[in-house]
Amino acid sequence: MAYEKLFEPMRIGNVELKNRISMAPMGLTGLATPQGGFEERAVEFFVERARGGAGLLITGTVKVENDIEPFPMPSQPAPLVNPAHFRLRALELTERVHAFDCRIFLQLTMGFGRVAPPTLVPRPVAPSPIPNYWDPSILCRELDIDEVTRLIDAFGASALIARECGFDGIEVHAVHEGYLLDQFALACCNRRTDKYGGDLRGRLTAAREVRGAIARYAGEDFPVMLRYTLKSFMKGWRQGGLPGEEFQEFGRDMAEGLEAGKILEESGYDAFNADAGTYESWYWAHPPVYLEEGCYLPYTEALKGVVSVPVIAAGKLGDPDRAERALREGRADGVSLGRPLLADPAWPLKVRRRDVASIRPCIGCHDACMNRIAKGKPLSCTVNPATGREREFALTPARERRRIAVVGGGIAGMEAARVAALRGHAVVLFEGTGELGGHVIEGSVPEFKRDDRRLLAWYRRELERGHVDVRLHHRGDRAVLDAVNPDAVVVATGSLPLVPPLGKRREGAPEVLTAQEALRGERPLGRRLVVLGGGFVGCELAVWFTQQGHEVELVEVREGLMTTGDVPHPNRIMLLDLLTFHRVGVWTGARLSLLAPEGATIQSADGERLLPCDTLVLATGYRSDRGIWQEVSGAFPEAYLVGDALRPANVQHAVWTAYEVARQL
Repeated sequence: MAYEKLFEPMRIGNVELKNRISMAPMGLTGLATPQGGFEERAVEFFVERARGGAGLLITGTVKVENDIEPFPMPSQPAPLVNPAHFRLRALELTERVHAFDCRIFLQLTMGFGRVAPPTLVPRPVAPSPIPNYWDPSILCRELDIDEVTRLIDAFGASALIARECGFDGIEVHAVHEGYLLDQFALACCNRRTDKYGGDLRGRLTAAREVRGAIARYAGEDFPVMLRYTLKSFMKGWRQGGLPGEEFQEFGRDMAEGLEAGKILEESGYDAFNADAGTYESWYWAHPPVYLEEGCYLPYTEALKGVVSVPVIAAGKLGDPDRAERALREGRADGVSLGRPLLADPAWPLKVRRRDVASIRPCIGCHDACMNRIAKGKPLSCTVNPATGREREFALTPARERRRIAVVGGGIAGMEAARVAALRGHAVVLFEGTGELGGHVIEGSVPEFKRDDRRLLAWYRRELERGHVDVRLHHRGDRAVLDAVNPDAVVVATGSLPLVPPLGKRREGAPEVLTAQEALRGERPLGRRLVVLGGGFVGCELAVWFTQQGHEVELVEVREGLMTTGDVPHPNRIMLLDLLTFHRVGVWTGARLSLLAPEGATIQSADGERLLPCDTLVLATGYRSDRGIWQEVSGAFPEAYLVGDALRPANVQHAVWTAYEVARQL
């Protein structure tokens, strides 16, 4: 496909952008200084995306104040905490970004309100006394009118500093995602009787006055875009609405979203960066793999029908063909890429030179972006470990070319081979099966795992480009390695399924398959399935099998599903909602006690229960496969374990351990 539309110039206010590709705002955890400035890593992070060809960068949330809603610093940059310090690094940031003919907007936020974690803000604030999202037993403190006007004025003062620092405009965060300014706009959150409450226009007073404050301080000609949610997808407090689900909207419905858009355009906003969802439906605001690509386009297309300013769409548009079609079909005026530009900062350049096959795909996992932010760790990317630490983790040529043997062709093995080859080493990769990919081969079987399939294809192409000597059907044991005589060995032999004790089993009992066997279709599945294991893999299996027409019961020994904290919040709550939507039977605090012809008997505190079952599928974890490691670890002076062979985990662990070892070989 030709991508002319993506590379047409566009305007936001009086600012011209060289193309229609923007970088979506993302949280700046780990990229701010204690004084509220941009950390050096933040500058490198944005400059790398400017160098990659984006027309506009939008920073993540920058607080307009930190007294009314005090967050522990450093959490986000904040211009008014220490203006002189903020200017110092911001001036360098804008100057370097502009060198690549790229524009940059500063995203200013009123704050979090009811969605602030009480661990960070013990007494969250809100427009009215409403329950905190994370702990509903905590009632938020209502902001008084003086505090509201101070917050609004702080937008103006911050915007003036932004303009003085060379930023090209402001994005207001946000009548979006249920954050504080959005809470003023939502009837379910705003019960005020002063001028900031009442009907829709009254509830939008705060957002309209923010626009006015920015104009007063920074000038009428300083562009202001609004991060804007058209539909909340809320069924109630802490209850999200799925695609295709019929429910009464508790937040903002589409009719109100379109009417609010018209009012906000009248107040002077120069563009909308539009999406959907709130914290209740965080999977809409941060789409995991289970949402369709281009999931916001129906909403941005509707908004374009009622406003005349540009409408920018995000929402899983990392496929260049889909992004180009969205613009050609008039469903949006520009596209906003968040995680795709974490995975591959050069996405725009690669699209422009028609080299889309070389784009490293985002896999929608949220492990190294959202989940790291939630844990207070610096923003990064599962498939691109250099994200957020571009200078420190940049690959450098090896000081001497050596012969590297990699044993195992899963994700960790392919990453180790790719990086070692890029650095100039001669790399031979041994894989015992006839296919590269490891557990991701079966993990990418469900239709919603299309991005995992793209990642596998990308790795296979990169190994070809890097001239890695790939030897399939070679186990890479001691004898094979002795023949190669490598200078260093990287063992990435992955993991094997854990098969726990299954209790008593009678003749004629249902067949037992591992998750790997079931996904690969090694043996037929019956109509009625019991999935044993309610972790991330088990929950995904249960949803997928139900979507394929099976009747599924999910059994977990713990008292809840996905309770380890390893599953990112958007992915977890969508999986839980999908399990309910698809009527999967969920049994927690239960153990399998008997497999018999009539089914699986489980034991819990409530007693025994028989679950009719034709096939039992095990999603009970993995153990490291270290057979070859035992052979080679003492035989070669330089040998390393990476990925699941080191510790069974996930794609991020596989990529990051392999990258870390290979970049220093």
